[in-house]
Amino acid sequence: MTQLVIRHYARPGTRRPLWIGLAMAVVGIAFGIEQAAQWLAAHPMAAQGLAASLLAGAATGLGAIPVLMLRRPSERLMAPMLGLAGGMMLAASLFSLLVPAVQAVAASAAAGSLGVATAGALLAGVAAMRALDRRLPHEHVETVDSSTPPNVALVVTAIALHNVPEGLAVGVAAAAGADHGMSLGIALQNIPEGWIVASAMLALGATPLRAALIALGTGLVEPVGGLFGVIASTVAGAALPMALAAAAGAMLWVVGHEMIPAARQPGRVGAGTAGLAAGFVVMTGLAAAF
Repeated sequence: MTQLVIRHYARPGTRRPLWIGLAMAVVGIAFGIEQAAQWLAAHPMAAQGLAASLLAGAATGLGAIPVLMLRRPSERLMAPMLGLAGGMMLAASLFSLLVPAVQAVAASAAAGSLGVATAGALLAGVAAMRALDRRLPHEHVETVDSSTPPNVALVVTAIALHNVPEGLAVGVAAAAGADHGMSLGIALQNIPEGWIVASAMLALGATPLRAALIALGTGLVEPVGGLFGVIASTVAGAALPMALAAAAGAMLWVVGHEMIPAARQPGRVGAGTAGLAAGFVVMTGLAAAF
């Protein structure tokens, strides 16, 4: 793009085609936005799902605010905070994704075949996250140490891997009308996560303000997953249980592979387990209330 602009100013004869191309791009983007707005207006549940994933992602930025004043959380808090987030994600995948999927399968005319397909979709969600985890180089945020800092891009990649399935799950559940407090629960568990992410950025040498902004930016990856979840939920039709189960599988992989092991820090296993139980209780209460 830079070379294109350089050639544009070096050769005045190309300016007119360049401006025409830019004008066409602007018109195309405006048309796309208009069509998206019309589609969301025609699918209010889809709009609700997208808004829910945006709210959940923005909560990560809210959780990053303490680094502007308190800086990095103490090591004693890391295990229970990670356990709390993991417990809420575990309960959310159960109450807002798997239970509605099972209910929809039981109410269908072909419960047997749809049940098998739904179980396969659950495993597919796990396999997809496992494949992403293996193929994309990343560094888990809870292992960041200022003495031997990893590559910032690897940390950001790990955060994106974590946030995309969250957004996917929120988008699918909210658009399907099976939220049951899930979007609020994910938003609440993203608050301590935002503090942890921003703290990792501090350890990598970022200023407190930049660390908070990076945490907010990584949280806004969730609406990307939410968009895919909304689309999947809207077009799934009779296959909706499969979409819910696939999102649950992605969430379960994140909890089992990242959140629970991260919460079981040496000397703080009990605190991490207590945080996990507390997170499950909080999400259970939200599911009962909604």
